[in-house]
Amino acid sequence: MLRSISIATVLTLAVAGPAFARRCPQDMAAIDKAMQTAQLSASDKQKVMDLRKQGEELHKAGNHPESEKALDQAKKILKL
Repeated sequence: MLRSISIATVLTLAVAGPAFARRCPQDMAAIDKAMQTAQLSASDKQKVMDLRKQGEELHKAGNHPESEKALDQAKKILKL
């Protein structure tokens, strides 16, 4: 019984895992779109682009919590 529950839990997390990772691409797209019309100083634009790049690299490395933190900082500068 305990083994069945453990297996079910692992399978559920394996299937649900990618669903949690989907926010990163959406955030990157929102940042890219907002940057087209953003009224920011040159230094703020550079910060946003650096954070976006960092977020993408972390996402590709599978570190989604850190990716989301970087992307959230970029979105905060953009007031998204």
